[in-house]
Amino acid sequence: MGSSFAFPLSQGTRPARHCKTSFGARDFGGFQDCFFRDRPMDTARIAVVGAGVVGLSTAVCISKLVPQCSVTIISDKFTPDTTSDVAAGMLIPHTYPDTPIHTQKQWFRETFNHLFAIANSAEAGDAGVHLVSGIKGSGGWMLTRRIDDLWELYPSFDIVVNCSGLGSRQLAGDAKIFPVRGQVLQVQAPWVEHFIRDGSGLTYIYPGTSHVTLGGTRQKGDWNLSPDAENSREILSRCCALEPSLHGACNIREKVGLRPYRPGVRLQTELLARDGRRLPVVHHYGHGSGGISVHWGTALEAARLVSECVHALRTPIPKSKL
Repeated sequence: MGSSFAFPLSQGTRPARHCKTSFGARDFGGFQDCFFRDRPMDTARIAVVGAGVVGLSTAVCISKLVPQCSVTIISDKFTPDTTSDVAAGMLIPHTYPDTPIHTQKQWFRETFNHLFAIANSAEAGDAGVHLVSGIKGSGGWMLTRRIDDLWELYPSFDIVVNCSGLGSRQLAGDAKIFPVRGQVLQVQAPWVEHFIRDGSGLTYIYPGTSHVTLGGTRQKGDWNLSPDAENSREILSRCCALEPSLHGACNIREKVGLRPYRPGVRLQTELLARDGRRLPVVHHYGHGSGGISVHWGTALEAARLVSECVHALRTPIPKSKL
């Protein structure tokens, strides 16, 4: 059994500027005026679509690396209702066939260094890794809203970052991304202090800050978010075979998440054009079950792409001489 590090995820404790709205697309611009009416005219307005670990970390990186910008996270689901909340939070290297190995190593190394620094900080004992507090302290917004078309965000935002995971099948027309259903059990078993994982990684026992996660399943193409009783029985049986003391676990809760699988993480800029309008989009999705392991490294790269888009927006187009 190889070595690994567990970094459970949790929300920060600072109050968020979190708004809910059911306004239609035509009303969106007016609603956004309350966010940006006091902003400097050269502030780049950036929307991050998606509030899982990838979306939140991307928003944090943008706020840290891109000067003079305002960041709004838009999603129909926030914690504790995201796929990231179902994840056990283990930092384990994953492979993406369509991504160069040296790039994957860089993403993992940057993510490991980031989380390891937090784990050794004064905040580590409070709630594990805080992904949200960084964007709250930098003046970001969270907006609960379902986005059906990225053009809904135009012209209220100058740049859109697509971290919608499986939502990219619709928002980006990407047929390469598909769900791999994962069902887990979250139990109270405070005596379990070390993780156990079988060779294939299908059966695992991961202790966290508030519960122990028992897993799991890998059901390709399955969109069902409802717990399956037979799956739960199988998971508990397999995990008890690895750790018999789990027969005494209590407060068993069933959780289901859909991993956004893709042959390779999509990290690229696309310039959408429609009726003479242009909307720069930075795509950042398709991490599968490896989001926890590389989220900070890929978020840094996504922030660099956003920075390039901001620079392009602020650079005057040279006039051609007749």
